[in-house]
Amino acid sequence: AANASVTGQADPGPAGVLDGLRQRADADLPPSVRLERPAVGWADLVTSAAQEALLRSVVDRMRGQAQVLHEWGLAATVHGGGGARGLLTGPPGTGKSLAAAVIAAELGLDLMVVDLGALMSKWLGETEKNLGAVFDAARRVRSVLFFDEADAIFGRRTEVADAQSRWANLQTAYVLGRIDRFDGLVLLATNLRSAIDDAFVRRLDVVVEFDEPDREQRLRLWRRHLPPTAPLADDVDLAALAALYEITGALIRNAVLAAAYAAAARGAVIDQDALVQATRHEYEKAGRSFPGRPRRTAGTTRLMRG
Repeated sequence: AANASVTGQADPGPAGVLDGLRQRADADLPPSVRLERPAVGWADLVTSAAQEALLRSVVDRMRGQAQVLHEWGLAATVHGGGGARGLLTGPPGTGKSLAAAVIAAELGLDLMVVDLGALMSKWLGETEKNLGAVFDAARRVRSVLFFDEADAIFGRRTEVADAQSRWANLQTAYVLGRIDRFDGLVLLATNLRSAIDDAFVRRLDVVVEFDEPDREQRLRLWRRHLPPTAPLADDVDLAALAALYEITGALIRNAVLAAAYAAAARGAVIDQDALVQATRHEYEKAGRSFPGRPRRTAGTTRLMRG
């Protein structure tokens, strides 16, 4: 057969080769790194129009890379490898990781998630070895690099007072050099922008700040996490939940799942009380004061899905 190799096996084709590279990359990566194949889209992301525009601009940079840098001749004006670098900053649970996954999916690339805090090693040369393996694997499988907890290494620098401080600065310099030479997309996330060194922020192409969702966004999040296939009682009022509970999308997702499992265990549908109790638990887990039960607003969830 035309597609058979000399060994008699079928030619795996480009997709098969890429799958093989993914498996090799997974095997070679440190435990604090994972390779994901995102299956999400813009509709899964609840952000403001301004935030979405910035996120889409990252996609535009990568798609236009060959045309702008090579066909139009702007490569000479670019420092380093010509890749793109973005910072996603905001409180936990506001959508930073999801945004990185959406960008990777939009580009048709895998997402390599790196926990920088866990990857850093106190042993001389070990951090460079780990990070070198990450960058090399990302280049081989053409993945978006996503550094979580970026302030672990890009935090504000202090005076070099001892050998440990000097070693930390050397580690930072090494990572910066690898990012500059990387011709792909690097996204970094932090819960607190003020914790990131200003000198590093100036080297970034895009900075997207994620705020805690407002009332309208919270309503969209409740609707997003409760699909039409979910069996809801007539007393469920998502507008009331969104109005009273000022929580992030991650906590809304947790509450919905907890309420759904509780309802399934009872052999019942998801009702308002189950959602309220699950939300109360999320407040308790976060050490926050629970605002109480919401007042019922006009209408029901079934009339507000559209």
